[in-house]
Amino acid sequence: MKNCLFVAFACVALSASAASALSIEDRLAQQRAAYDAEVAKNIIDLQMYRHEQNAVLPDGATHVQLISLNPNINSWFLLGVGQGNRRTYFHLENPAPDARAISLEDGASGPEILITEGRRSYSCKPWEGEPTMLTAASQANLPYSPICDSRLYLRVPTRGNYTSLEATSQFLRDHIWGGDALVDFVKATLNKDKYALDGTLGEGGGNTASDGPPSALVRYPDGQRPLVAAYHEFKLDDAEGGMVSGIWYPVRDHRSVFVSAIQPRSVSDEVMSVPGANWLDGVEGSAIAYLIAFDLSKFELAYSRGTEHPRLDWSPRPPHYVRKYGLPGPDGFGTDDPLVSLGMAASYDTDRLVATFTGGFKRQHGAFRGGPLAGVNYGSHYGLLEHGVVFSKLWPGLSTITVAQDGSIDMKTWEESDYEVMPNLRFARQNGTPLVENGQPGPYVTQWMAGNWSGSANADLRTLRAGACMIKDGETQYLVYAYFSTATPSAMTRTFMAYGCDYAMLLDMNAQEHTYLGLYTWKDGKIQVDHIANGMDYLDKSGSAGVIPRFVGYPDNRDVFYLMRKE
Repeated sequence: MKNCLFVAFACVALSASAASALSIEDRLAQQRAAYDAEVAKNIIDLQMYRHEQNAVLPDGATHVQLISLNPNINSWFLLGVGQGNRRTYFHLENPAPDARAISLEDGASGPEILITEGRRSYSCKPWEGEPTMLTAASQANLPYSPICDSRLYLRVPTRGNYTSLEATSQFLRDHIWGGDALVDFVKATLNKDKYALDGTLGEGGGNTASDGPPSALVRYPDGQRPLVAAYHEFKLDDAEGGMVSGIWYPVRDHRSVFVSAIQPRSVSDEVMSVPGANWLDGVEGSAIAYLIAFDLSKFELAYSRGTEHPRLDWSPRPPHYVRKYGLPGPDGFGTDDPLVSLGMAASYDTDRLVATFTGGFKRQHGAFRGGPLAGVNYGSHYGLLEHGVVFSKLWPGLSTITVAQDGSIDMKTWEESDYEVMPNLRFARQNGTPLVENGQPGPYVTQWMAGNWSGSANADLRTLRAGACMIKDGETQYLVYAYFSTATPSAMTRTFMAYGCDYAMLLDMNAQEHTYLGLYTWKDGKIQVDHIANGMDYLDKSGSAGVIPRFVGYPDNRDVFYLMRKE
């Protein structure tokens, strides 16, 4: 019954009177109605499982409100403090949601936040003092600022980092008429194949790591697989002379992490002959792809929305007839206020951090302009959920990676029936349509508009791309991140299928800041970053103590996934 305390009102209802149970049911029904309503609202209205507690301070005028945004997950809270209905909200994070209960209670000297861990309880009044604990934490210049003896953290609004390329592109899109078309033109011409890697070094032999995923299916006998160059920064055993195509190498100093390299032209005829994806041209056929696999029995996955992206307003892509007039965004709002998005791994988990990689498309490109998904659900904007809090609704038909309350990770095409599991989702991110589904090409791999693959209007889809897939090998499940130096969706699909991926999805594309992956090693109290492709170092910062990694040492404007070793 570990979760009884946190399941949204279910355990309360069991012990409450019939009248109280009905009151809870009515409240949940009202909150569900607010979730469904096609009206302007704020992000709090979208949280249909939330639980609110209210109190008045001894002065008789100052109101305190504590909102558990999803009691099932028990991670995020809003604390409102102010006179009457004029409240200032503070976004609090519980770093131990499975062990620590948070509530607003009446204490001997007035309302207090009660923090319960097992049989121990701690009380905290962060609104008291001069300056108050909340004021001091807000001014501490920390994205995660500890309060209540570090049992809670205040999430402090911070401007996320932009590279010069991102800043210029965003300025053109936001302020110059036709700016988006100009950015797309540059991508399709000047930047096309800019990052393509080609380096065949001869033939080689070797066996895949005994505790790693199965080798990829290639068209060469094991002793004659091509050797490809290692244009990455990982330290691998037995790969000094190049990497044998399609086999997995263990990463030094990282148990249960494996790296592989392949040129898509090496994929076996058995895979290439499967209908549903195109054949490959010479450029993408020879362009090296690097894949990194994480044994999920050893790692946890988490997700953080960027300080700005993906935005929550309308994408310009869907046709006007699917938009609801008068709404600032498809979910009824255009900002996350009063929540605080940080675009970085939680600072209190840094000692367990293993890797980060960039999330998915911005809202600008995260919806459909044509095809079956453009005409339904307001254009099918990509949904996202962080710490059990819905930022944008999850829609059927979209590729979705989820992390449940128990830590289990899934990747699938979202369906109507999946809404039943939403109360217990900790994280979720949608990004387009599947590249691979049930081991076969997704339904729209060869359809530029219906698949929303991005690229030029003449379906010239070859560019730097990143994707993710799930591999199941017996009882072992691997999460795989892949960096394709230049590829179409078909090349990605063929490659993922060759590696035995049951499901695969696109993440982002076109530039290294959008396809970033960093792997972290701690040595002598300093963090070392190895990237999935050479040249990504400029995306990190440096200080007197050494490298300051992106998504770790400071907030970023983009969203991020991060992997941590299980405790």
